[in-house]
Amino acid sequence: MKNHIGTFISIGSPAVTELAAECGFDWVLIDLEHGCESEAALPNQLRGLRGSQTLGIVRVSAPHPDLISRVLDWGADGIMVPHVDTVAQAEHCVKSAYYPPKGTRGVSRTVRAYGYGMRLPGDEMPKPIILAQIETAEGVSNADAIAAVEGIDALFIGPADLSYDLKARKSPHSYDDCVNTIVKAAKDHGKGCGILVRHIDDKEKLKALGFTWTAMDSDLSLVREGFRRNLETARAW
Repeated sequence: MKNHIGTFISIGSPAVTELAAECGFDWVLIDLEHGCESEAALPNQLRGLRGSQTLGIVRVSAPHPDLISRVLDWGADGIMVPHVDTVAQAEHCVKSAYYPPKGTRGVSRTVRAYGYGMRLPGDEMPKPIILAQIETAEGVSNADAIAAVEGIDALFIGPADLSYDLKARKSPHSYDDCVNTIVKAAKDHGKGCGILVRHIDDKEKLKALGFTWTAMDSDLSLVREGFRRNLETARAW
């Protein structure tokens, strides 16, 4: 499988999203869960990707069917859903993102995804990309069954949430063991597996494990570290 290299967009600036596309990222994650972005501002973020090869994936704040439908109607290529812990939750995400008979998403011919009515939806509706985040011990225990759900394209590890959950619950399983379990589940079912990478030194290790959706840091972190580095340099004059 190809390794899709992306980054998280948290600042909420269409210019930053456009710049990420200009730089050639395979995908960007526009974050409605933790990012400085409102739902109403999302269409302008997606417009920043127009004409590029960069996929726009939106992390919804929760798997609400109306939110998932709006995100896709506005032209997102797919969604990332946080805290998918069970098969039922994974199936709910798929149903919310797909049109009948596979799902329950309503059809509108005048949404941005169809050029506001200039491109009518045909028999072959666009297939949404669905990334299910595994962020808890419960999610890890159900990773194999979640990966088996038709319509789930990849399991995506949330390192901060997963680490916190394992410690909070005093899980006997190590973080690394959980990562291996999730990766294996994805591979066994021919699905992708992704993770957010904060340290470039981890890239080779994660590549060897077989990750296929890699997010390299976030715009907010990169700006923060750039500010800090420049300030330290200036104060050292």
